[in-house]
Amino acid sequence: MSSPPESSTTGLSRTQAARRNKQFIANFYDVAINKKDFAAARAFMGPYYRQHSTYGADGPEGLQKFIEWAKQELPGFHVDFVRLIADGDYVLMHNRGNSSPNTKAVVDIFRLENGKVVEHWDVLQDVPETARNKNTMF
Repeated sequence: MSSPPESSTTGLSRTQAARRNKQFIANFYDVAINKKDFAAARAFMGPYYRQHSTYGADGPEGLQKFIEWAKQELPGFHVDFVRLIADGDYVLMHNRGNSSPNTKAVVDIFRLENGKVVEHWDVLQDVPETARNKNTMF
């Protein structure tokens, strides 16, 4: 069996690139959302930031406004990373958002360009107290 092809621009195998991209997004999300530190998060972002979530505006300044809002309105908000999946320049993050008054199951999708975050989508769902099955959302 042959090894995965290397990336022509980085010299990394697909597995290595996926591991690097997942760690990059975990670090970005941790400083942006958990630590609410826009200055640190900005270093992870490309020259533009296209926001598909209805919770934030486009551009780095949109994320900055969201972080400032979260500091005031959700100071205890914290995200636990459940799993990360990478495919090329896309990283999917399944996480648990812990905040008052409820917990949400969240899937975030990020797109990287030249090693920086340039695009974001998310899907959020409340975690109910009871479910019709014994499976968890995580």
